[in-house]
Amino acid sequence: MSSVERTVPAAALASALSETAGAIETLLEALLQDKPEAGEVYRPARLLAAMRHGALAGGKRLRPFLVVETAKFFGVPVGQALRAGAAVELAHCYSLVHDDLPAMDDDDTRRGRPTVHKAYDEATAILAGDGLLTLAFDVIADPNTHPDGQTRAAVILQLARSLGPGGMVGGQMLDLAAEGRFAADGALARLSEAEIRQMQAMKTGALLAGSVLIGARLGQADASQTAALERYGKALGAAFQIADDILDVEASPEQMGKATAKDDAKGKATLVTALGLDAAKRERDRLSEEAITALAGFGPEAAMLRAAAEFTAQRKS
Repeated sequence: MSSVERTVPAAALASALSETAGAIETLLEALLQDKPEAGEVYRPARLLAAMRHGALAGGKRLRPFLVVETAKFFGVPVGQALRAGAAVELAHCYSLVHDDLPAMDDDDTRRGRPTVHKAYDEATAILAGDGLLTLAFDVIADPNTHPDGQTRAAVILQLARSLGPGGMVGGQMLDLAAEGRFAADGALARLSEAEIRQMQAMKTGALLAGSVLIGARLGQADASQTAALERYGKALGAAFQIADDILDVEASPEQMGKATAKDDAKGKATLVTALGLDAAKRERDRLSEEAITALAGFGPEAAMLRAAAEFTAQRKS
């Protein structure tokens, strides 16, 4: 594989991420307007304001970027890919709003500003998260996202499986159990390395891998292409979570836009605690390389996805 096929300059990746993030931001603003859509009765202003607070706070928009870049392989019109990416981002933002709640991680800041339950109130935050998740499926089900109903159904199924009891929500449940939430004595669970990897593959990795696969479903990829992209997405998701755990140890709150050192304070099970910091960094880098290798059957069109895998390992926020 040539160096051109392997990756692109960091500046080019940053530019592509920024361009997609800007397009997603514009689309989210339109989707989160106060004016009701056809078939809706009324949109409460406070609810929509809270939903916008949770979804329009900036960020890298990595998940929609993965949707858009993967869909490009298969000639999917950019407008359709952006709509699917916006749906993924709505679902991701729902998870952040709910994760920040007092009953979950109890965070006061997110992306450098108050979390939704702090800016509004807990009940509004719950409903805002519910609204964001429901709107995600609304966007995908709309024929504007893809004219073929079977393709839309495949994308809906992929997103549901990534988010549901066998994906992100199930992973969050395992995480809470590991904190001792459901133990009679409140004792932390002692998870094995394999159990930590399973939990992280569900809580974080499932939606990252699902974003890649949604791009593939939109493009009606064949079985071998889908399998390769699934390997890429799973390795990328695992590398992303380890990088996040490392940043929780090494980065400042200013870099991250939220509180750090939380995992250690809560005694959370991570691969940093299981392997040690240096070994965790080596595993992060190995997984990044595994993701890149999974794309060996693709040519220059996969350069941005390869660069995204390198970025995941090297990111500082």
